[in-house]
Amino acid sequence: MSPSDRHSNGCSLTEEQQAKIIEIRKLLGPLPEKSSIYCSDDCIARYLVARNWNVHKALKMLRETLAWRLHYKPEEIRWEEVAEEARTGKLFGTKLKDRYGRSILVMRPGYENTKSVKGQIRYLVYCMENAIMNLEPGQSQMVWWIDHDRYKLSNISFKATKETAHVLQEHYPERLGVGILYNPPKVFDHFWKLVRPLLDPKTRDKVNLVYSDDPSTTRIVQDILGVDSLNSFDDYVSRLTFDFNEYAARMREDDIKVSLFWNRKQVNGYVLSAPRLTDNEKEAEKSKRNGVVVSEIESEEEIAEMNGHR
Repeated sequence: MSPSDRHSNGCSLTEEQQAKIIEIRKLLGPLPEKSSIYCSDDCIARYLVARNWNVHKALKMLRETLAWRLHYKPEEIRWEEVAEEARTGKLFGTKLKDRYGRSILVMRPGYENTKSVKGQIRYLVYCMENAIMNLEPGQSQMVWWIDHDRYKLSNISFKATKETAHVLQEHYPERLGVGILYNPPKVFDHFWKLVRPLLDPKTRDKVNLVYSDDPSTTRIVQDILGVDSLNSFDDYVSRLTFDFNEYAARMREDDIKVSLFWNRKQVNGYVLSAPRLTDNEKEAEKSKRNGVVVSEIESEEEIAEMNGHR
């Protein structure tokens, strides 16, 4: 079964659903190259799922995202632009997966280190683009692990939360597999009551409040993560750590993969791999990343196949 025969959660598409994807593609008409790459069948299916397979609502949502991407240019954000936002590990992608192979993003609001909502959202978008690029083939969703370590009243920002919810729900639909609110303190309760109405029902249903000292909640997460005991759960949590230097090196390497991914071409709806960089071009890319030497990319076809974008 080809990627176009499945939607964002891996379930088979009906003929009617496939017809709706084709209909949206026709209604979109010719697109700029990067917009065309973005609008894979899997992508269109996610927007349809988010709007309960209503073609006109999904088309409106997708067009708004395409306009946002043309203006915001999320694929052009690079590590050096957002490194300061990342310094404390308030948001980072891990190498860990859950039992379904989904990537895990960790957010730690208690480690907030800046006051610029604009900068915070830009780093959020960078992390989302990076996490999506690193999803395993056939996987389109991820786990959000929101750790409330060091969380206090001063970390509450309704403006930042509202903007975060808007960007994630409107421009990254059906990317959340499950959300884990880990050890939220009492002060979080009132804030959560204000935030819940900002989330659509599907998103709310995916959010779990988990407390390390409450077995009834940790069992939920044990099942998601694929661990068989509380000890293995604690061991898993202990591995959700952040090392700035290691993370920076990984992000610089991923920035080169991003450049290759978005420089592909499309001909009659088929994505072509980007031309292989010459030695001089590789050196130029490395110099842009502060001279950090990255691993050779063995196959650009692998990049082209990431997350069903091919």
